[in-house]
Amino acid sequence: MYGVITQYMGTAYTGQGISHKYDELIAFASKTVFIKCPPTNSISKLLNETGSHYLKLGFNIDRFMDPTNPDQTDAIFVKGPNLLFVQASHPVALEPTDIGVKHKVISFYDMYDENKLKEKNQCIVKNLAEAERFLKKALKSLSEAKIIHDEWETFNIERMMWELHENTILALKDELFNKISLNKKSTEAHRLIGSLTSGGACDFIPSITQKVERRILIKGLPGTGKSTLMKALALEAKKRGIDVLYGWCGLDPNGVDLILFPELSVCLIDATKPHAYNPERPGDEILDLVHMCAENEVAEEKVREISEQYSEKMLDSTGYMQAYAQANNKLKTAMDSAIKQSVFEEKSRLLMEMF
Repeated sequence: MYGVITQYMGTAYTGQGISHKYDELIAFASKTVFIKCPPTNSISKLLNETGSHYLKLGFNIDRFMDPTNPDQTDAIFVKGPNLLFVQASHPVALEPTDIGVKHKVISFYDMYDENKLKEKNQCIVKNLAEAERFLKKALKSLSEAKIIHDEWETFNIERMMWELHENTILALKDELFNKISLNKKSTEAHRLIGSLTSGGACDFIPSITQKVERRILIKGLPGTGKSTLMKALALEAKKRGIDVLYGWCGLDPNGVDLILFPELSVCLIDATKPHAYNPERPGDEILDLVHMCAENEVAEEKVREISEQYSEKMLDSTGYMQAYAQANNKLKTAMDSAIKQSVFEEKSRLLMEMF
């Protein structure tokens, strides 16, 4: 019987730079293969083939996608044997620290025809410079958007009914965990659920929650304690030996947008923009925090003003991400035209035959 694929975002473009959770995954993995290469589309197909190999053997896999092109794969994690195959050069450089034991490096830098690279040099240099320029603009715009979002949160924090919020947490602890206490140590996993992409905000919540029986969809304004509530429940679960998967925000690296308790088949989700979800299947329910935020005409006008400023800045960020993705794709296409196929296939066999 084939295994199951769960998709996550490999990296995220945020208001604090490029974020990822590979460090935690590398520390957890029993073996990590670091694939080193220039910008290329060829590694995605190879990683997918590697994932398919293990799926056919019955293993479940996590597939980590590229935010500049969410259809392309940046890493594969095989559950059970806990094997990680990761493209370790772009957009973040990941370096092995346990060579010869848990870490192995396969370099694809020598798979190129030097003469063809010379022919494509001007195109490569031009698009590399453009990609870097638009990425800087996108990250700057995202940083400005985060400042606006922080102001939005601060304004709402001041008008929240925090006692009611705390009572909600206590009630959820009692309902979800009751007297459950497992005779084992809790394990925790960290994943990115989405990111800003060239097509706007993208998330993989449907994939992450495909097997979950109960989804609690949290509705609330920025600053109304959605992330705080989920972190509190996660901490309680860990005290009771219950495993926790943290789904981190793709726009704010410090924010949690999803908490999954696999053993309970329960998931709590920040179901507001940019990943707005409503009940759509049995087991879905709404947890409304909006009513805990005091309303008045002055407050609503202020919220509307901040919301508009934030939306405009996110539109700017999306535009820069589109330009970055276009330049990056042209760069990859030019590089890929110089690949020596025989060398690439030889390297690919090394990867497939490794385990």
